[in-house]
Amino acid sequence: MTSGESNSTHLSALEIAEAQFPAQAARVRQLFQMNETFRSMCEDLAAAAETLAHVERLPDNVRETRRQEYASLVDALVAEIGEALSQSKVVMLRRSGEARPKPR
Repeated sequence: MTSGESNSTHLSALEIAEAQFPAQAARVRQLFQMNETFRSMCEDLAAAAETLAHVERLPDNVRETRRQEYASLVDALVAEIGEALSQSKVVMLRRSGEARPKPR
């Protein structure tokens, strides 16, 4: 999202992502605020979902093709966001005998 876009678009991207992952809404909000890549995925999802919602406005000869393309894009973005949520929960643990970096 560019700096010139409205905050309402920003919020709708967050709301759409939260709606896709209601059980993880708090984590979605946290990543949305802290991670530019995650926020970009959510904004892409919002744009694709909005386009899909308005695909009926397209001419008959391209409508079904575009519907399939955008439905596939929405599915891929939901999967990508889900993967990012899963990865954000991974915690790296060290064994007690492993060397730790020396403080400087």
